[in-house]
Amino acid sequence: MTLKIVFTGGGTAGHVTPNVALIHVLKPAGWNIEYIGSPDGVEKAMMTSLHVPYHAVSSGKLRRYFSLKNFFDPLNIVRGIWQSFWLLQKIKPNVVFSKGGFVAFPVVVGAWLNSIPIIAHESDMSPGLANRLSFPFVDQICVTFAEAKQHFKQKDKVEITGTPIRQELFEGNKTQGLSLCGFNDEKPCVLIIGGSQGARVLNDCVRLALDELCERFQVIHLCGKGKVDNALLTRPGYCQFEYADKDLPDLFAASDMVISRAGANTLYEILALGKPHVLIPLSEQASRGDQVQNARYFEQQGISVVVKEEALTPKTLLAAVNEVLAHQDAIIEKINALGIVSATTKITGLIRRICGLS
Repeated sequence: MTLKIVFTGGGTAGHVTPNVALIHVLKPAGWNIEYIGSPDGVEKAMMTSLHVPYHAVSSGKLRRYFSLKNFFDPLNIVRGIWQSFWLLQKIKPNVVFSKGGFVAFPVVVGAWLNSIPIIAHESDMSPGLANRLSFPFVDQICVTFAEAKQHFKQKDKVEITGTPIRQELFEGNKTQGLSLCGFNDEKPCVLIIGGSQGARVLNDCVRLALDELCERFQVIHLCGKGKVDNALLTRPGYCQFEYADKDLPDLFAASDMVISRAGANTLYEILALGKPHVLIPLSEQASRGDQVQNARYFEQQGISVVVKEEALTPKTLLAAVNEVLAHQDAIIEKINALGIVSATTKITGLIRRICGLS
């Protein structure tokens, strides 16, 4: 019997990349896979590249602040639930896997109305609003960090799994990564990651600090779509990419240190790869504070060096880099002691179990 799974989740790459890791395992195993997302979200392009059938439904952004759109978005959510209900009746999956994001909630409710088993995943220390709302409807929710479990009342529905990571991320080639940038191995590399959309404040700070950074490092900068600085294209020791997909494992392999936002998925990848790092979390004014929580937790364990976005300047960034260098061996030892591994095997096992296979 061919089993069928529907994935959902979107809005940012962080709500999609763990799904991609699971798809890379389930697809070769013979699973029939389809995806439900938003009409124009980042998830659509990512699924198209994987040749996964894609269905778009209406969704409303689940805002925590006042906006006139808040009066209309509930209608979009109800419409999305209706669309998901009929779509899932047609697809008839054995299970739905939700990674969260505002598009996931209508799909989860649509699956619940169809009595389809639902597994959700939460990456952050505290759950996002979509997963909070989805929790009563899901059969199981996977969390990356044990600390997240305290935020859910029904503890028996919560499984501590970690986050799925693509196997390819562990198979990067340092020589290939250096070659992509026109670099050599005479100087260490620092990889700078501003998130899937890039981060203007981080980009600006890095470029102001380039002279000092390039004295000690070769700099690989993932700056976001449309955010490449053409004036720096020929800057020695500095290589810019809008984003990296297939090349990301090689760029990680080439890097001795990472400077990054503190999104849970990227942070988990950094830890799994054992990379010393500096975190610049998205501020609480610009988010629900999840990145601040993620960064604070690992800062308290002496694993992450953190610079608050409000305090980010070339001076504070360079001071953080120097702090990592001064404690590099101890940091690597603490990261390794965490025993971070990809949750792909654990979660695919849970998916199989909920489908009655084991």
